[in-house]
Amino acid sequence: MTEATKLYPGPTLDEFERARETVAAVARRTPMESSRHLERLLGVPVYLKAENLQRTGSYKLRGAFNRISALTADERARGVVAASAGNHAQGVAFAARELGIKATIFMPVGVALPKLEATRSYGAEVVLRGDTVAETLQAAAAFAAETGAMIIPPFDHHDVIAGQGTLGLEILEQAPDVTTIVVPIGGGGLAAGIASAAKQQAARLGRSIRVIGVQAANAAPYVVSLEAGEARDVPVVPTIADGIAVYRPGVLNFEIIKEAVDEVVAVSEDDIARALLVLLERAKLVVEPAGAVSVAALLSHAVQLDGPVVALLSGGNIDPLLMQRVIAHGLAASGRYLTVRLGLPDRPGQLVRVAELLASMHANVVEVLHTRHGRGLQISEVEIDISVETRGPGHREEVVEVLRRAGYSPVVLDD
Repeated sequence: MTEATKLYPGPTLDEFERARETVAAVARRTPMESSRHLERLLGVPVYLKAENLQRTGSYKLRGAFNRISALTADERARGVVAASAGNHAQGVAFAARELGIKATIFMPVGVALPKLEATRSYGAEVVLRGDTVAETLQAAAAFAAETGAMIIPPFDHHDVIAGQGTLGLEILEQAPDVTTIVVPIGGGGLAAGIASAAKQQAARLGRSIRVIGVQAANAAPYVVSLEAGEARDVPVVPTIADGIAVYRPGVLNFEIIKEAVDEVVAVSEDDIARALLVLLERAKLVVEPAGAVSVAALLSHAVQLDGPVVALLSGGNIDPLLMQRVIAHGLAASGRYLTVRLGLPDRPGQLVRVAELLASMHANVVEVLHTRHGRGLQISEVEIDISVETRGPGHREEVVEVLRRAGYSPVVLDD
């Protein structure tokens, strides 16, 4: 079967187009920004689809509104329920409010305060239950069984996929010359929708397009499942990209992605932190770690490119406290921090001498830890850990070399 006539499981192109008409009632047509910085690095035009600027801060509104809009009058009267630690919760709460439907959202006990308050602000009743998302999902399912409320799934549903796929149609309209779309993958609703919609539309236009999915390496069930040819569970290690941290692919999502997504790659925590920092500094965009994995894949050269590429920024809902930690991690991963351990004679003036050497290299000191009790120290010795801001990997090496030439034996601690 040729690409032009190939059919994928899930929604048809007509269904994606109908979903676009439905979703247009609430969803913004988010900007498509070009990135000269990424183009210089990669050698091809790079566009950023800024869905982090969507109402509620992520693409989730599209799928939630499309699903809830399809409910019958009887189902609407029963209300809706969802379980989520963030973006899906806000999408369902907003969509239900716009449609005049009661929404109950179950969230984990430790959910970030900004996400909790945002969900409440959209009019939903929020129930804090469980220490993990799995426990929260069980609580929501029990509530639905008891009350008859309609569960709105985050990704594994035909209507949800159709709603998320409206992004694929927008991307082709805003960047008609694109050859590759790079999409974050969690459960797979977004990637399944975009890949299916974009490829069906491209085939109608007589052309082809590549779609690449990206997962966090600490939670990458699609990488394992696609290699095995069937959905597999994986252990989920904590990741800063918590918005896409799932242990198993969605059932319908996996069948679509298996056929419509060309490749799925994984990126490290350092890759994600660097991408978030680049988006802040160069694009002036606040993006959550899960939404930045598409750019992380580009920066880490995990994706082969031969023409214009669109990187989807899927969300911007990041807790300021997490942002602070991720920025610090990104600076370290980008060679912008340096921490070294030095042994010094225990006499006046030694710390001043080190500070003068660092000042001569324009390395700004941000923290100093001083101890006389390190393992192996003599009575006449002290040890310091000194952290400085640097201008990148080359500058870091120059700073370390200056310390060595001054007679010290610096041990780099943050490599």
